Amino acid sequence: MSKRVVLALGGNAILQPKQEASYENQYNNVYAATRKMAELKKIGHNVVITHGNGPQVGNIIAQNEAAKDIVDPLPINACNAESQGFIGYMMEEALKNHLHALDIQSDVVTLLTMVEVDKDDKAFENPTKPIGVFFDEVEAKRLEEVHGFVMVEDAGRGYRRVVPSPEPLVIHGVNQIKALIDQAIVISSGGGGIPVYHDEEGSIQGVEAVIDKDRSGLKLAQQVDADTFMMLTDVSNVCVNFGKPNEEKLETISVDEAKAYVAEGQFPAGSMLPKIEAAIQFAEMGKEAIICSLDDAIEALEGKAGTRILLNANQ
Repeated sequence: MSKRVVLALGGNAILQPKQEASYENQYNNVYAATRKMAELKKIGHNVVITHGNGPQVGNIIAQNEAAKDIVDPLPINACNAESQGFIGYMMEEALKNHLHALDIQSDVVTLLTMVEVDKDDKAFENPTKPIGVFFDEVEAKRLEEVHGFVMVEDAGRGYRRVVPSPEPLVIHGVNQIKALIDQAIVISSGGGGIPVYHDEEGSIQGVEAVIDKDRSGLKLAQQVDADTFMMLTDVSNVCVNFGKPNEEKLETISVDEAKAYVAEGQFPAGSMLPKIEAAIQFAEMGKEAIICSLDDAIEALEGKAGTRILLNANQ
């Protein structure tokens, strides 16, 4: 059965931890990732893709910082827009080549997307969103002292800079996205979207932040009336008691079970927790949320792989 699927691909799938941030490396990663997305289109699903940009936007910000004596640095929201165009271009080119190779008659469209936030969101007082590459502890401390960055340890992989990550409220241009879904693979809300707000006069203003792509992907899935919201990660399943002798893979769980695991503190705030929270909200609508590896995407849609979160586990 054909489904309308919103796929959320992590920025670390585009640039892997400790990998050199060359264009070639990132394009090769994108090319590998988008093959499976083209295959989803081939078997009849309508696909909307959103993606993370943590490594990329962090590197763009670092480039701005390094060149500040030559060119005025851009604000984070503009860096986010730059990463949307850069990643969207790579994905669109790769997807078009895959579609051609698979003899699929479909177009690919990349939309620069603004996402509305509340300028008074408490997230601006408490940065939590990891961006950029990983550093060891010594370099992380130097960056804190020299540049005033907020650095945190990220799931045992090293230290990264964190920036504000407000809640997404509204995806701009959603009617245009919906109009394109049946005709093309749509790439939208990259990097969580470009954060904006309406000022007192009703004008749109950008704000310096990076929106979590899973939370933004949830809004996108809700607003385009998706059947399935699939968050792609580097693990095959969500696990509880992760890294412990009693580690357990989760297959199909209910919203209530997922909430109980959250209450137990089973999921790291900077990585799996936003995915679980987004999955819960989508599943509460009576729809299907999936967290799985990219390689398992097709099997996960068939209920044969990954972790599925449903309103009721037996639905």
